[in-house]
Amino acid sequence: MYASTTTPTHNSTSSRSRPTWQRSSNHKPNHRASRSLSLKASSSKQEGDDFESFLFDWQSKLCDKLTRLDGSTTNNEGFCDDVWEREDGSFGRTKVFSGGDLFEKAACNVSVIRGTLTETRAKTMSSRGRKGINPKGGQKYNACALSLVWHPRSPHVPTFRADIRRFAVEPDSRAAMTKKEETNAWYGGGMDLTPYYLNEEDARYFHGKCREICDEYQTRESVEKFGEHSLYRKYKQFCDEYFYIPARLEHRGVGGLFFDDVATSAEASAASVAPSDAKAFTKAVALSWFDIWEPIATRNRSLPITEKETIWHHQRRGRYLEFNLLYDRGVKFGLDGVTPDRFESIMVSAPPRIRWDYKANPPEGSKEARLLEVLREPVDWIE
Repeated sequence: MYASTTTPTHNSTSSRSRPTWQRSSNHKPNHRASRSLSLKASSSKQEGDDFESFLFDWQSKLCDKLTRLDGSTTNNEGFCDDVWEREDGSFGRTKVFSGGDLFEKAACNVSVIRGTLTETRAKTMSSRGRKGINPKGGQKYNACALSLVWHPRSPHVPTFRADIRRFAVEPDSRAAMTKKEETNAWYGGGMDLTPYYLNEEDARYFHGKCREICDEYQTRESVEKFGEHSLYRKYKQFCDEYFYIPARLEHRGVGGLFFDDVATSAEASAASVAPSDAKAFTKAVALSWFDIWEPIATRNRSLPITEKETIWHHQRRGRYLEFNLLYDRGVKFGLDGVTPDRFESIMVSAPPRIRWDYKANPPEGSKEARLLEVLREPVDWIE
């Protein structure tokens, strides 16, 4: 017995496989909300917050690239565009592409959350070593992020997840943030690959590109002290540790990069291994996403698919959702006080079709079993 949302495999075009509400001519962008969001983004740029503006600009460009790569629609026709804002000044945009030839679902979300630190959250941040945080709470914060997940239709194309984020907190004096006080801002992000059938060439290529980015921003001092590629090794290890499902004794995929709590230069200079420029490094990671993943997708998207492979694909997607719901800090943060109208944005990373088969263990020596071997013990792909 199993619970399944699986439907028969097909190779239809996006216009047939997208839900009716997304194909309807009545489903149009909210232009008033879009103009409001554009004004907010422009205001951020004028106020010197180019990071927020970068998130929205890169989201739009990525969606254009995805549309062209999928090849089944033009002019972003396949994207559901959901612009939102709240009375507290928070705002964002969720864009979802469904039922394409390459992408069964591709989501790209930007959120800018403004609020006040609760005592519980302030204590957590303080315990993680974030300086300038009053454990009693009360400081105003700004959390902005660009997150995405690309769920391909084919089991031979790995799922790609990535994000960048910044968490900024006003000084405890309650004074307004300025550039001089940027030490109260922390950056994070990364990217990781979740294959359903292991392609070692793809894994080596992916990690090689991740290492190139890290090497570009590793300081000479840390190379001399900790050796070459130490920034990559640090963030690869963080990724392996973070995307782990203890209940299954499995890692979610073949890893990549994961970094968090990376302070701006004044604080980062004392860190053991840190990028030379936290903001620039974070942007560079984001700008690499499409160029790194596109060759992998192009090499594998046309491979033939069997029914057995489709079943395995959807079973492994179940693991993907298990991690998100049970262990992912970003999901937990988003669900903290979430309102019903924003719940969809929090769950947007969920795969579109999933199944749980009881004790679905592959036979020894199979391609499926080979994948599990790697997921149980992380591999140094390029060492």
